[in-house]
Amino acid sequence: MAIIYILIPIAIFFVCLAITVFLWAVKTNQFDDLERRGYDILFDDDIEKPQKPLKTTSKKSSRTSISEHD
Repeated sequence: MAIIYILIPIAIFFVCLAITVFLWAVKTNQFDDLERRGYDILFDDDIEKPQKPLKTTSKKSSRTSISEHD
């Protein structure tokens, strides 16, 4: 029975902590626009932009290429 005197204050502390965290989240607008994040995954923002042509100085090698003849 003595454990109840310890568990009840601990439970009250956790309830107060949960209420405090909830009120902080509401006050700092953490719950605004809940659906936007859910839809963000549906839209592909990873569209590749055209790349500028690379300036390379390529020298033709003296090796001969092997071509297949049927």
